[in-house]
Amino acid sequence: MQERKPAPVRSDAQRNRERILEVALAELTRSADAPLSTIAKKAGVGQATFYRNFPNREALVLEVYRHEVQQVSATASQLLETHAPDQALREWMDRLAQYAMAKAGLADAMRKTTCTPGALAGLGHGPVTSAVALLLKANEEAGTIRPGVTPDDFVLAISGLWQIDPQGDWHGRAERLLDLVMDGLRAGAPGA
Repeated sequence: MQERKPAPVRSDAQRNRERILEVALAELTRSADAPLSTIAKKAGVGQATFYRNFPNREALVLEVYRHEVQQVSATASQLLETHAPDQALREWMDRLAQYAMAKAGLADAMRKTTCTPGALAGLGHGPVTSAVALLLKANEEAGTIRPGVTPDDFVLAISGLWQIDPQGDWHGRAERLLDLVMDGLRAGAPGA
């Protein structure tokens, strides 16, 4: 039996989805509690189209997040070309923190979304996981981190970033948190 390939996404459906994400980023950056109906209206799509793409707030926030961190995720391989694996990992974490805090409303929406049990599971796929997996593998092979750390472990460990108030001393707090994560990753490393 021949396996059916998924139907290609129609160009108008893809444009609608991209428009929703663009509007959602702007609205969620302004206010973490932006009404979904406002996002749909400003994106020029009906409620049915909106909910077909994003069945709930969590799905929308996580997709906006994934969409936005694509740029940060893409830097993982570049950093590995120019830095030692552990330095590349730490630099990448700094870039992720800076990006998250620059999108204060989105960071607030992430905080609210990731406070529910299982919400972080939605981050388990895509460019962030690929970047994390690449960085973790390079570090494990170099003996600079403990063996067996998974991307899910890592995402859970850094999820505290979304608990930091972007209006306060976010840079200092993020740096301390990420240093603690790095210290934990290095504990038990073969090269330590």
